[in-house]
Amino acid sequence: MRVTAILGAVLFLGVATSVAKKSRGHISVVLLGATGDLARKYLWQGLFQLYLDEVSNGHTFTFHGAATSEPTKGQQWMFDPLKKLSCPSDVTPNRCSVVKDQFLKLTRYHQLKTADHYAALDQEIQTMLSQEELEEAGRIFYFSVPPFAYVEIAQHINSSCRPPPGTWLRVVLEKPFGHDLRSAQQLAEELRTFFQEEEMYRVDHYLGKQAVAHILPFRDQNRNNLDPIWNRHHVERVEIVLKETVDVKNRTSFYEEYGVLRDMHQNHLTELLIALAMELPANVSSAEAVLRSKLQTFGSLQGLGRGSAVVGQYEAYNAHVREELQKGRDFFSKTPTYAGVLVHLNSLRWEGVPFLLVSGKVLDERVGYVRVLFKNRAYCAQRETERDAESSPCKPKQLIFSIGHGELGSPAILVSRNLFKPVLPEHSWKEVSDHPQLRLFGQPLSDFHMYVPVAERDAYSVLISRIYQGKRDFFITMENLLASWEFWTPLLDSLAGEVPRLYPGGHGNGHLLDFERTGQEVSFAIKDTVQLMEVGEEQHPDRFRVMQSRFRHSQLITAWSEELVGRLASDIEAVAVSAIEKSGTFHLALSGGSSPVALFQQLALHHYSFPWRHTHVWLVDERCVPLTDPESNFRNLHDHLLQHVRLPYVNVHPMPVHLNRRLCVEEDKGPEMYANEIAALVANTSFDLVLLGVGSDGHTASLFPHSLVGLEGSRDVVFTESPAKPHQRMTLTLPLINRARRVSVLAMGKGKHDIVTLVSRVGHDPQKWPISGVNPSSGQIAWYVDYEALLG
Repeated sequence: MRVTAILGAVLFLGVATSVAKKSRGHISVVLLGATGDLARKYLWQGLFQLYLDEVSNGHTFTFHGAATSEPTKGQQWMFDPLKKLSCPSDVTPNRCSVVKDQFLKLTRYHQLKTADHYAALDQEIQTMLSQEELEEAGRIFYFSVPPFAYVEIAQHINSSCRPPPGTWLRVVLEKPFGHDLRSAQQLAEELRTFFQEEEMYRVDHYLGKQAVAHILPFRDQNRNNLDPIWNRHHVERVEIVLKETVDVKNRTSFYEEYGVLRDMHQNHLTELLIALAMELPANVSSAEAVLRSKLQTFGSLQGLGRGSAVVGQYEAYNAHVREELQKGRDFFSKTPTYAGVLVHLNSLRWEGVPFLLVSGKVLDERVGYVRVLFKNRAYCAQRETERDAESSPCKPKQLIFSIGHGELGSPAILVSRNLFKPVLPEHSWKEVSDHPQLRLFGQPLSDFHMYVPVAERDAYSVLISRIYQGKRDFFITMENLLASWEFWTPLLDSLAGEVPRLYPGGHGNGHLLDFERTGQEVSFAIKDTVQLMEVGEEQHPDRFRVMQSRFRHSQLITAWSEELVGRLASDIEAVAVSAIEKSGTFHLALSGGSSPVALFQQLALHHYSFPWRHTHVWLVDERCVPLTDPESNFRNLHDHLLQHVRLPYVNVHPMPVHLNRRLCVEEDKGPEMYANEIAALVANTSFDLVLLGVGSDGHTASLFPHSLVGLEGSRDVVFTESPAKPHQRMTLTLPLINRARRVSVLAMGKGKHDIVTLVSRVGHDPQKWPISGVNPSSGQIAWYVDYEALLG
């Protein structure tokens, strides 16, 4: 391989317009994973573009494709896509043909598996340099391999293939950089034993996309117009959206481990968020100043809780996982493929401004954009048709960075004409004056100043050029990376057991994935259950969307757990309002256990109009422990609901299990006291609503199988014995429960599937299955059962 001869031939054939410069040194580029999907689609084209741009500028190059395959197969797999390399439209066919031919001659395949293989590559580079009488300027190692291979490869490079002193080394790492904060920290520590931080270039390819790369320069070039309005007083909200129409078939092993939040939100969307929200340094060309401002912005992000996100999963996902990962027919994944996240910042500039981060697979369109929507305080009495876009204060005011695809089909920057006319560099951006008949967010394109790149460049081509130039400001530093993981990990942990909402995909999603903001939280806009839609004959969870049907000849409401609890809370509030309108009070009896906790939290945090002042809260059952004991049902109710709402203390009725410093002693007559209190306050001893759960053995309240206590007779409150500790309980009896105007039974989780299935089939047999005896004599019963409990 005669590198200097090749360079001379290229120059002689007219590729360069000036006399060849003396070589500024040789650069060896090693692409690890050279036969992989990313290399075939993007990286080889990016390396070829680098060679095309730089072949006449003084450096010489060789390109080494590497993989673990043996040489014969690996070389064939690598060179097949290289034959399809293309040149931009502004390159003449003759020049393109010559440079492509030389690029192929400078490219070789290597099998790299062992330390000996890396040592052999190093020796080959040294031999070539000696024969060509070239000095080495640097080496680039591009890791297009899974992250689990990073450390081993790093060790081999460091011990066997590191360039000599005085020669730079640049190691390019592709995401994912860890799975959470802890794993990212571990990976960073391991790589730091082999490479200096300045030698590592962590790629987020969205930073190479032209509209994204120009966010900071645009803010800098338009400071005069943006500074007065780039704040909470003028910005209504910011939307950062990356939608895809493809599924994850053939990538399910990756997606099962990472999901949409790790794949898209933690990196791409976060970088866009930070670029928009960060304080602009005086010199945006200073990588250090930009990094410092980014880290300050990470520090101002409000922590994410469970209510900060909504998640979904396209319906065919489980079938793809079962097929590709050889899972059983009963396998059910909770991995989200769609997420909408609400982010707020604790800063004077952005306090109260919602940043919405949305991404998903199998959606209705492929599009990426950032949309800054400004507040509009004007009211225009005249019809808008009477005003042009630049003079109308009532038309929407927005700034849009179109990342690509969508109806525009290309990167673009758009500014509403009633905001300002932006400044953009003429050599790289041009204004589009011939507007096609398109509308963007309800507005014709003629309402915008619209700019597109003079020449479109692929993101990887841009980033590879930056790597070659040593411009680190386009890449993710370790501090930046760990700050992002620190922000996202709590949300990821809180969603670990969350069942995502199923959606059919494409235009069939309708409004299923729409969500709305309430304070600091988001929830799906469609909460009510609808008719069951089944696809296929077998009843698997991924074959259902949302359901409403019958259960034991009574009303059944079923949905994912979050939606189900929201529906139950709304129904309770509606019953409360109705009861108070009729009688002035609402009497609610609540069961203990773990299932109602989510309901208590829902009522406390989301139902501010609930008529607590006129509500009386009773206990369905209680363990014979002090009311302050962690196992007390009243303690649970107090901690998760009562202390958060304005309920008069005289309206709270704990069961008297602790009397005379004794627990549940018959002669203290605690059950009679509670029954008398109920009779005195509750008309006809008929509660307006009783909330029950169901145990895996079929018990409800503290009424247990194979015991006649509390199942019949004239007593309203009794002591019972539980098979589990603490054994002694106090409970409402079945006759009192059945006098209620309404009874709601809540069952959630896979652990309840067997009993729910059994109860759906058994008749009236309360001695064996106490829950089967719940049948209000003159009221209604509704069963609230989530998908996991219903379908398994």
